[in-house]
Amino acid sequence: MLAGEPSGDMLGGRLIHALRAQASGPLELFGVGGARMREQGLVSLFPMDEISLFGIGEILPHLPNLARRLRLTAREVTRRQPDLVLTIDAPGFALRLQHRLKRLPALRVHYVAPQVWAWRAGRAARLARDLDHLLALLPFEPAYFERHGLASSFVGHPVVEEAAGRRDGPAFRRRYDIPQDVPLLCLLPGSRRQEIHYHLPVLEETVARLWQQMPRLRVVLPTLGHLAAQVRGGVAGWKVPVLVLEDRWERFEAYAASWLAIAASGTVSLEVAQAGLPLITIYRTGLLTGWLARRLITVPHVNLVNLILRRPVVPELLQEDCRPELITASAARLMTDPHLRQEQQRALAEAIGLLGGVGQPSPSQRAAARILEILTQR
Repeated sequence: MLAGEPSGDMLGGRLIHALRAQASGPLELFGVGGARMREQGLVSLFPMDEISLFGIGEILPHLPNLARRLRLTAREVTRRQPDLVLTIDAPGFALRLQHRLKRLPALRVHYVAPQVWAWRAGRAARLARDLDHLLALLPFEPAYFERHGLASSFVGHPVVEEAAGRRDGPAFRRRYDIPQDVPLLCLLPGSRRQEIHYHLPVLEETVARLWQQMPRLRVVLPTLGHLAAQVRGGVAGWKVPVLVLEDRWERFEAYAASWLAIAASGTVSLEVAQAGLPLITIYRTGLLTGWLARRLITVPHVNLVNLILRRPVVPELLQEDCRPELITASAARLMTDPHLRQEQQRALAEAIGLLGGVGQPSPSQRAAARILEILTQR
């Protein structure tokens, strides 16, 4: 088993727990993982942090060490001759490893489908040559990869597992002295510094416009610890005070307490959908990047809810449409029109149901069952 980043380590930890619960006999595990996977008994060949790198500027200085770690991992897999090699997300490192192992008799499985369906369709055929099976998080992905010759299984998205039971909106409002009838707006400007840079000025003017229509408006902004200083500096001069949250679990209570989320495109939209919170998707980037994206992206929507349902349920205001006046108009409608809110909430629930929602085996349990089935078939 190999995970190359914290989100993959979380998936791996849950998966090991589910595998041990379902397996009919003992399992021997080795590979690379973080704290969650080590807690479940995995002995990591080296610290996972060494390959948890993002962006060209961060990766380039570490290329020699990445190459060494790739060779070390491949040698250890060859020496140990496992029945199955499971890589989790982190496609840059993980799929290079799987390619190196193609001559081994081990089954090669990857967990979390790379989003080649959005803009790199030609890569799917290469994945089919390097993998025996793909475990997908989104319901439309298996059919796409199977058309390219790669056996795939939909196991469900971890958001339905992670966010379960964390929805005490009234408690959140009491904690921060926000009356129940006060409109609360949740801002999610992104998880990268460039996204914060582009989105905060647009959101500042949007909030100012909404505040003119709703003088009691309150604003909450969940973020990540390493971005908190940038975010706090960016919102310090806003007319409407912003409650900045760093705690990972408190964000789910904020969703439950809010009337609307304005969120940068990404996985966070599924967290919001899981809470049943109406939302708007925004995204703005540099002119050159935006120009390239329009020519490379082949899907009709960017919001994952819209992609899952194959219809435009969540408003998408992107690039030249990511303007305060357009966002304000859409936000005001969703915050004040009960029919419109209920219509979107029903669609959000439908999308979460398709991801393997409440009352079904968890994504980790489904992934474990499929892996054990693949091993049994072999």
